[in-house]
Amino acid sequence: MTQNEVLKDSAEDIRRALETLRRGGVILYPTDTVWGIGSDATDSAAVRRIYDIKRRPDSKALITLVSSEVMLERSVAEVPEVAWQLLDVAVEPLTVVYDKGSGVAPELLAPDGSIGIRLVRGCFAAELCRRLGRPLVSTSANIAGEPTPMSFGEISREILEAVDYVCLTGRTDAPAAKASSVIRLGCDGTVKILRK
Repeated sequence: MTQNEVLKDSAEDIRRALETLRRGGVILYPTDTVWGIGSDATDSAAVRRIYDIKRRPDSKALITLVSSEVMLERSVAEVPEVAWQLLDVAVEPLTVVYDKGSGVAPELLAPDGSIGIRLVRGCFAAELCRRLGRPLVSTSANIAGEPTPMSFGEISREILEAVDYVCLTGRTDAPAAKASSVIRLGCDGTVKILRK
């Protein structure tokens, strides 16, 4: 079965994506918002490749996905109490920027050491992350500066050809309404909205 053939079983799609991630590859996959370019968030070489694919300055940090509270706690130095409260009440995808990342590739951290993380549940990306057992990089599937594709059909050929595996799950889904909201939380409890 080739990558271009339709897979009826998403478990097979996840298996192929996991194989790619475990060998240090880069995938194109559906997240809880838009399609993302991703890799194992602990693999520096794979993260650097994503920056190259996107032609994005490495001073601009990438978002990381986690599939559980435990994985979140392993990925940051401290989770402020207000973060748990916000995650409990969030009804739409929410990316939180924490003061200090931990246990991920250093390339994922902003120059000040902060990291943007989204806790995902009940979606293909969450299952992929859970099965990998490590956080996933998630950045929109576009060249830096170009519009974010809101559906699979809007992804450029350049991106499709640059990754090692293109997931089949979600290709015919309706376009995403928007990317996640982004807030910055300080360990002192301060909250700053970066993107609505």
